[in-house]
Amino acid sequence: MGFSRIEVVTSMNRLSDLKTALSKLGVSGMTVVQAIGCGVQKGTFEYEAEQNPEMELLPKQMIIIVVEDEMIDKVVDTIKKELYTGHIGDGKIFITPLSNIIRVRTGEEGADALK
Repeated sequence: MGFSRIEVVTSMNRLSDLKTALSKLGVSGMTVVQAIGCGVQKGTFEYEAEQNPEMELLPKQMIIIVVEDEMIDKVVDTIKKELYTGHIGDGKIFITPLSNIIRVRTGEEGADALK
């Protein structure tokens, strides 16, 4: 059984709905970090006529989730559905394989460390 880390970088206003939807899927935990950053548009807002010549860092949040590989497609589909607005700033999803998970308190590893 493999595990993956899913990192989502998105705007600040969609966390509540995403958290509810992921809970319904059985995702048992997540970490949310407030950040600043920009993507391809260099922080240009959709209504601005031209791209910024210099990057403008905007408030973002990074959501980190660890799931069993069998859940990746369902989790990613849910994330895309909940975050989609069709506008700049909907976000990016990054998926990275993990070799192991260890719960420090008990020493449990793998799937046991996630439960």
